[in-house]
Amino acid sequence: MFKISWFFLLFYLASGCGNFGKLNFLARLPHELEENSGIAYYPESESLWLVEDNGNKDIIYKVDFKGNITKELKVKNAKNHDWEDLTKDGKGNLYIGDFGNNDNDRKNLVIYKLPNPNSESGEKISAQRIKFTYPEQKDFPPGRHEKFFDAEAFFHHGSHIYIITKNRANPFSGEAWIYKVPDRPGDYKAKLLGKIKTCTDRDTCQITSADLSPDGKHIVLLGYGKLWLLSNFDLANDDFAQVKLREIDLEVHSQLESACFKDNTTLFLSDEENHMQGRNLYSFALTGQP
Repeated sequence: MFKISWFFLLFYLASGCGNFGKLNFLARLPHELEENSGIAYYPESESLWLVEDNGNKDIIYKVDFKGNITKELKVKNAKNHDWEDLTKDGKGNLYIGDFGNNDNDRKNLVIYKLPNPNSESGEKISAQRIKFTYPEQKDFPPGRHEKFFDAEAFFHHGSHIYIITKNRANPFSGEAWIYKVPDRPGDYKAKLLGKIKTCTDRDTCQITSADLSPDGKHIVLLGYGKLWLLSNFDLANDDFAQVKLREIDLEVHSQLESACFKDNTTLFLSDEENHMQGRNLYSFALTGQP
C-alpha cells in the first residue's frame, strides 16, 4: 500500500497538477520551458513553437504533442528582455512580443519578426525589429492608477499586429486596451483602437495571451483560469465598439500564459510552473461551453 501511494504521488507531481478543470492534459513540458510564455501552432507541420519570458534564453523551441523539444533555434539580432507571446501570419512568419512591462517603465518595446521557423535548417534564425511606443503614456513609470502599458497578448491580422494590454493599475478595473501596429520593420506609435473590460478580480482577470481564430470571427483572451471569447468586432474598420465578450471559467487556476487556436473550435494552452504545479500543455474545446 505504501509503494502504491508513492506511485500516485509521483504521478501527481509529474503531471504538475492533480486537477486540470475543463482543460484536456496533453503533456508535461520539459524544464527548459518552465517559464513558457507564448505558443504558436503550424498546422501544415503539426508543430508547436514556444518561448520563455523575462531574462531567459534568446531561443524558440519546437515541441511535439508529447512535450518533447524537437528543435531549438537561437534568435539572432534579438534579446529576451521579456518575451511574452507568440503569433504568426498567413505566410508563416513568426512574431515574438518583447513587450512585457511589469513596471510600466520600458522605452524599448519591440516585436521581433522571424521567417517561418519550420523552414530553417540550421541552429539560428534572423529577426527583424518592429519598435513601438504607446502615445498615451506620458510618464515612465506612470502613477499606480495609470499602469495600463504592460502587455502579454497579441495576434496578427491582415498587415497589422493587435496588442492587448495587461492592466496593472491600482485599483484594478479589469480594463484592457487594444492597440495596433504595422507588421513591417520600423519604429511606430501604436494606435489605440478601443478598450474592453473582462472582470474586476486581479488574480484571474489580467490578460496573459490572445489569438484570432482561423476564420477571423473570434478573438480569444486568456487569464489565470478564465477565457474570454470575443465576437461582433470589425477588424477591417478597427471597430470594437459593439464587441461581445463571453466568459468561460476553465475551473482551474494555474499560471496560464499561452493560448493559440488549433482550428476554429479548439485551442492549445500552456502554463508556467508555479509551486510545483503547471508547466503543462493542454487542449480545450470551445464547442459545448456555456
